[in-house]
Amino acid sequence: MRETVVLTGAAGQLGKCFALNLAKEGYRVLATDVNNLEALPSHPNIETSILDVSCETDVISLFKSLGQLYAVVNNAGIGVFTPFEDRTVEEFMAVTNVNSLGTFLLCREAIKKMKSQGFGKIVNIASMYGVISSDPRIYGISGRNNSEVYSMTKAGIIQLSRYIAANYAHYNIQANSISPGGVFNEQSEDFLNAYISRNPTRKMAQPEQIFCALRFLLSNSSNYVNGQNIIVDGGHSLW
Repeated sequence: MRETVVLTGAAGQLGKCFALNLAKEGYRVLATDVNNLEALPSHPNIETSILDVSCETDVISLFKSLGQLYAVVNNAGIGVFTPFEDRTVEEFMAVTNVNSLGTFLLCREAIKKMKSQGFGKIVNIASMYGVISSDPRIYGISGRNNSEVYSMTKAGIIQLSRYIAANYAHYNIQANSISPGGVFNEQSEDFLNAYISRNPTRKMAQPEQIFCALRFLLSNSSNYVNGQNIIVDGGHSLW
């Protein structure tokens, strides 16, 4: 039987890469997002489902529909780019509802199912900005400014992963997080030059390089890895 992996945020740049590569490796991928699922690559191992991760009833319903569950990959996440001093409560709560509440709900329902099974893996996608502060010199006038609420929620995701790891390891459940650095996505030349000047490798990541960490954490090779945050940033967080 193919191992089932629930993937959120599947229609995004990383999500599409994760879905296709997991499918190629033989997992049954239940790829979820709030919209744009038609943009996902076609593969017989990929099934799609609309899901608002911040809606408790929708998340509960999804897990009730599942049989045996191997892993959950919480990749859904959003940011906001307006200046901190102009932050609205609506913007703040929108990011919090997806990044924090959504990850919590998926983890909570996954834990219930995994406890009854006696096994399971949870991988939460955080960010290097959950570990370090963003450097304002990178962003300039690009309009891609990182936000305080994005960093807050990503730091929280790392801590949630550690909490689950510490409290549920005895059920044979692992929880880890991955913190990507900047991923290349046709950013402006000014932004790209500023970013790579701050990175030891002098390049941005490709989605497949983030997937390598996910592949490891979902494999049996990582069965004794628990509560860890793997930073995949080309050394960006060293400086």
